[in-house]
Amino acid sequence: MKSFQFNTTAGLRVGSGRATDTAPEVLSKLGKRILFITDPGLKKLGLIDKTIEALKTNSKIIIFDRVEADPSLKTLMSVVDVGKEFKATGVIGFGGGSSMDVAKLCALLLGSNEDIEEAWGVANAKGPRLPLVLYPTTAGTGSEVTPISIITVGGDEKKGVSSPVILPDLAILDPDLTIGLPSHITAATGIDAMVHAIEGYASKSINNNIMSKMLAKEALSILGRSIKKAVFEGTDINARTDMLLGSMMAGMAFGNSPVAGVHALAYPLGGTFHIPHGLSNSLVLPHVLRFNIADNNAAQLYAELAPRLFPEMDISSDNKETSIKFIDNLASLSKELGLEQKLRGLNIPEDACAKMASDAMKQSRLLINNPREITEKDAFDIYKLAW
Repeated sequence: MKSFQFNTTAGLRVGSGRATDTAPEVLSKLGKRILFITDPGLKKLGLIDKTIEALKTNSKIIIFDRVEADPSLKTLMSVVDVGKEFKATGVIGFGGGSSMDVAKLCALLLGSNEDIEEAWGVANAKGPRLPLVLYPTTAGTGSEVTPISIITVGGDEKKGVSSPVILPDLAILDPDLTIGLPSHITAATGIDAMVHAIEGYASKSINNNIMSKMLAKEALSILGRSIKKAVFEGTDINARTDMLLGSMMAGMAFGNSPVAGVHALAYPLGGTFHIPHGLSNSLVLPHVLRFNIADNNAAQLYAELAPRLFPEMDISSDNKETSIKFIDNLASLSKELGLEQKLRGLNIPEDACAKMASDAMKQSRLLINNPREITEKDAFDIYKLAW
């Protein structure tokens, strides 16, 4: 077996009610002055209230509730300023990937006073960081178990920090926090989790490893059996729990065997047109995978995943034939879940394809992991197919 490294969150607490009954443990990690990072929608819905109530009896809490989708560098630095003035001893990220990503880097910058410009990229963040606990309220990003944080800079470019230093001390996975999630968000984030598993499994990363592959396969099995029920019967607690577990496992997989071309081409959709990340992935997913199966190894890997996600699917002895069916089934699933199928349906002009292709080339840390090399011309052709 080749050598590899595998890092993930130190502690996981999973189950209904864990957002409140873990309060004593969370307080023991974070100290007396907690910076609580979330978004305005969750604050308005009151979703944070019970957790805040459970924590505030033995601590002082300041709430920053202005995290937006595709959070900006300006937002990150605003949170850091709040944390410095408050003299925070620990950080909570409560929400989707945006709030958790901001919380990771806020804990890093408050704990180390690092220059964010020197932290971008892989293994450049040195730490230390403040104690950190994450509460996911969507089942998609897996951010609660990944050493990755993505921030939008310069208006429309996404940059990432990838370092084990920003893995949290605890992740609290409480399905009760996802019960009120609208069906279209449940669908998009669920497909996002599937993309994490698929890309992590097929990644050309030198750190692609047996642990990531095992977790990716199990994630697809769990997500495949639960996503329709979670979307169409959103109060089903078992389906919601499964979605959180599948998302977490996919996060562990790609957190160590990084994602690739689907994400690289999805980022310009989010950065320029503010399309939600899960939907961005869904829109380009079948087209990138069809491009990749010209590589025989990629076709074999997708064929291996097919029965995990679609156990009723007819499996051929021909890997390419099976992988084509797998991709077609993914596209059909996205449509069945009610997700938009074309870029034009989101008012993205056709002439934007060229700039998006150019912007996608900036995601070199992702493109290097793709099973097949993607040139700017290839990216343009893929966007045209998605349009």
